[in-house]
Amino acid sequence: MKKNYIFILLVVVLNLRSQYDHLFTQFMFNEVFINPGYAGSKEALSITALHRQQWMNFPGRPVTTTFSMHGPLFVNKMGLGINFLNERIGKLQRNLAYLTYAYRIKTDKKGTLGLGINIGVHNQVNKLSELKANDAGDIQISNNTPSLNSPNTGFGLFYSTDKFYAGLSVPRLIDDSYFFDEQSNIKQKISFNFEKLHYYFVIGRIFKINPDLYVKPQGMVKMVQNAPLQYDANVSMLIKKIIWFGLSYRSNAAAVGILGIQATPQLYFGYSYDYGLNEIQRYSQGSHEVVLNYLFSYKQKKVTSPRFF
Repeated sequence: MKKNYIFILLVVVLNLRSQYDHLFTQFMFNEVFINPGYAGSKEALSITALHRQQWMNFPGRPVTTTFSMHGPLFVNKMGLGINFLNERIGKLQRNLAYLTYAYRIKTDKKGTLGLGINIGVHNQVNKLSELKANDAGDIQISNNTPSLNSPNTGFGLFYSTDKFYAGLSVPRLIDDSYFFDEQSNIKQKISFNFEKLHYYFVIGRIFKINPDLYVKPQGMVKMVQNAPLQYDANVSMLIKKIIWFGLSYRSNAAAVGILGIQATPQLYFGYSYDYGLNEIQRYSQGSHEVVLNYLFSYKQKKVTSPRFF
């Protein structure tokens, strides 16, 4: 039992020092959370909800839920959106809220470049009072549930046509780390640390094989200084404009299966399962993720075919 308490506490402490960069298997359906330049790119109001249960049956595992809404303004010359995230890891709970803005530039007859920024706030609640201390009456644990807030911002570039897209972003520029002081109280440190910036690069293209089959290869690369480069490679097929089926590989981490239903040109539901390729799979039952997206039509403009990006 003592080992369990130590494990839970380690989960909390390690994550107090981590940045707010989250893992999404179906990143292709949650782009605006990764890249603010994506806002307004669907040319209609888009609402997305995503829920991820990571490392099932693993104590203190991450559970993440996001909600985003974005759409175009001023004849698609701008994009505006909001993003929310709730994540629980052990006795740690994090909440994010962002306002996202993108200025959209027509680069040619087919392409548009979005220049985006996001501004928001992070809230972190460290529920140390829920831990069980070895020493009864330890007030540093029993009476310690701090709630800390900090500002943050990020930027991104997103280029797209009807068949191709590519993006580069740094979703969070501020390092809002946490530490224990000499009295064992949690303190907050807000700073800009170039070495902790996380860079995201995404790219994808759609190929029409025939009227009933589309193939979409896509990928995401995540880079941060002093850490191994990580990438996600995915190939998805759209069959009869209804069924999405895809396979993904996350470098040194997981093999993934994705199944989606394009119920209507406006409504999409997707599910993915991650099978871990590292030691943690021995102690968990993989990871599950579901995503729901609805695309509204504007005025007389109707969504007549599913949006590929």
